[in-house]
Amino acid sequence: MSSFLLLATIYLAAAVIVVPLSKKFGFGSVLGYLLAGIIIGQVSGLLDSSPRALQLFAEFGIVMLLFVIGLELEPRSLWEMRDKLIGLGGLQIAITTGVLAAAAAVLGLPLLVAVGVGMTMALSSTAMVLQTIAEKRLTQTDGGRSSLSVLLTQDVAVIPMLVVIPLLGGTGNSAGPVHGGEEGAVGEGVEIAQAFLDSLPPFLVAGIMAASIAFIVLGGHYLIRPLFRFIAESGLMEISVAATLFLVAVTALIMNLVGLSPALGTFLAGVMLANSEFRHELESNIAPFKGLLLGLFFIVVGAGINFALLYSEFFAIIGMTIGVIVLKAAVLLFLARLFRLRGRDQWLFTLGLAQSGEFAFILLNFMQQTGVIDVELSERMLLVATMSMFFTPALFIVYERLAKRIGDPPDRLPDDEIRERGPIIIAGVGRFGNIVNQLVGVNGYSTVVLDTDIKAINLARRRGFKAYLGDPSRPELLEGAGLQYAEALVVAIDTSEHVLQIVQYARRRRPDLYIVARARNREDFFKLYQAGASEIVPEVFDSSLRAGRYVLQKMGISEDDARRRVQTYMHYERRSSRELAAVWDPNLPMEKNDAYLKRLMELDQEVRAGFGAQFDGIDLSDESPFPLQSEDVAEDSSKSEDREAPTA
Repeated sequence: MSSFLLLATIYLAAAVIVVPLSKKFGFGSVLGYLLAGIIIGQVSGLLDSSPRALQLFAEFGIVMLLFVIGLELEPRSLWEMRDKLIGLGGLQIAITTGVLAAAAAVLGLPLLVAVGVGMTMALSSTAMVLQTIAEKRLTQTDGGRSSLSVLLTQDVAVIPMLVVIPLLGGTGNSAGPVHGGEEGAVGEGVEIAQAFLDSLPPFLVAGIMAASIAFIVLGGHYLIRPLFRFIAESGLMEISVAATLFLVAVTALIMNLVGLSPALGTFLAGVMLANSEFRHELESNIAPFKGLLLGLFFIVVGAGINFALLYSEFFAIIGMTIGVIVLKAAVLLFLARLFRLRGRDQWLFTLGLAQSGEFAFILLNFMQQTGVIDVELSERMLLVATMSMFFTPALFIVYERLAKRIGDPPDRLPDDEIRERGPIIIAGVGRFGNIVNQLVGVNGYSTVVLDTDIKAINLARRRGFKAYLGDPSRPELLEGAGLQYAEALVVAIDTSEHVLQIVQYARRRRPDLYIVARARNREDFFKLYQAGASEIVPEVFDSSLRAGRYVLQKMGISEDDARRRVQTYMHYERRSSRELAAVWDPNLPMEKNDAYLKRLMELDQEVRAGFGAQFDGIDLSDESPFPLQSEDVAEDSSKSEDREAPTA
């Protein structure tokens, strides 16, 4: 127990300290986990077990990741991706394998061995790439969807690779379990199942595999939904979480027993449940476990770096790593252009998939088992795969800088060509922008809607709105939507950085444009105010005022008096927010901005004095520290509840 507690303490301490620091400095959580693993790897001699011993356990995070991906893909969406799954993904694997195999043969490896190494290095890191593009909100871009297509194809391609690898060594053995390759890595039951499959004719093995996939597909549709309805009626949240984990575990086990990829099985189960009413509950139940296990996987990758071998053959290892990345990037760039990816999408696809992946650890171990490669070559290639994954966050940093520098061709939009214009442009139709769009629409005004969420766009189109898929923060998309001729622009997306970017660009292009912007917090308000937004609407201000009015009424204040007090406070916020914005220094953190804090406290005292004088029977009128304006008094109750009120 003490050794387990020591191991858990070290892993958790490394993650808790290093990962937030990595995020703070802009390197992302993945690089933070890798750095934590490197730190642990250097002290692994002090532990009872090597971090590499946790690799198979950590790989369960990949299984969970594929399940969540499946939940986000409806079967119809998957069918619509068939061209990229087969064409783009298949070509990537085939061409990359050939190019890397040729390079390995030039370096002196036998042809069959070179082919095996090429197949192994052709695969990319599903866990790392999907985690990173999700963090950077790139999942719905054309480059993100193309990357997902290739990664899914690669995950499926692992199965035929496991069949081919023994033939490269001339042994003719069966592929064996997907997660084989380490002594004791699979249970005795799985070994028995594999031995049984090895004794069967190939057509029976194929039939069992097909039946297992059919069972998962049909079970996901006909068995799992009634099970979760029964659990939902019990009202026990912990049982719902346990059922979700059971679903993932049993699906992975079935796939492992028949020699297929557990990740493939859980992905199919997720796809079959994507249309169910329990989709969001399943995703929320599994999210914490997926995140922790994926983090553990990246820690294990970092801890597994063999620094002794790296130091002794530093230039050779780094040279091979860079060579793999460059060759893969060249193939990916060629395919990106072949499949008409442009600009930022092209570079996201090229740089995001240029590393080797987690399946390299499985395939290289299996190649060593079947005699295709020796131990020394296996260790070198494992180190190359690990180092290429370690360089992945740096590749994404390069992508971000390239995206900012070159943008996209101004003559081409990434997803939709905008053929219609309207007097009002609404950037973002989430829970905030959708209400604005509906309110404006029912009053007879035409809008042009922009968003990166294909589901939101499709829904808006079905309701009769002019909606187009694309990133509203891209200048060419705003121009295509008619920014030059628009009367109003509503910026309703939920990313503060992009909101500010859109407001700044729109104000430069159209000094006369009426811009309504969404603010998440006080700091966002100040930035948008300085950027030139006409009106700034805090996300929860109006609803907070309404809640406060209900509380005042509960405490004995009449409804009319409560409304008047809310109107007075709203007026105070409008005035004080602008005064605070004038003294706020964007280069200082809020708690160290002395001029801002001083004025904030002064305004707080003024409003308390104003309220005390005005609502205790003394009407100071214009002499009040905070007089109530006539237009606020005249405003009726419906307007007071729904009126926008720029405030911090």
